[in-house]
Amino acid sequence: MKCPFCGNPESKVIDSRPAEEGTTIRRRRECLKCQRRFTTYEIMERLPLVVIKRNGSRQGFDKVKLINGMVRACEKRPVPLTEIERIADQIEQELQGSLEREISSTAIGEMVMMHLRDLDEVAYVRFASVYRSFKDIDTFMQELTKLMDDKK
Repeated sequence: MKCPFCGNPESKVIDSRPAEEGTTIRRRRECLKCQRRFTTYEIMERLPLVVIKRNGSRQGFDKVKLINGMVRACEKRPVPLTEIERIADQIEQELQGSLEREISSTAIGEMVMMHLRDLDEVAYVRFASVYRSFKDIDTFMQELTKLMDDKK
């Protein structure tokens, strides 16, 4: 790391600690030439994720939209917001960890449904009814029957 005071490329780390909820590392350094101290921050590089919508359009991944969709599904249910945020973080980590930079909204919806199914069955059915656009009561009942069969 180049010293901001004298330009020397050699420095030693004095202290290192996580910052900003663990997404950044703060390091105190000391220049080996002028002995002045300075602070650097290491930030994990995140590659942008692009979501391919059903109509073929593309837009950037937005975790807030993901959370809002799950909040609507969990309305009036005993599901804490912290749990919804944890699921959103987990889905975002899975997406960032994959080698794909473009992901379909369908795949994201399936991931949400998988998590909601384990979290709250009513929220799962609500989300699935909007996500899968149930055309009639029969398709809705098929999903409920499948859920009940899996529960047994």
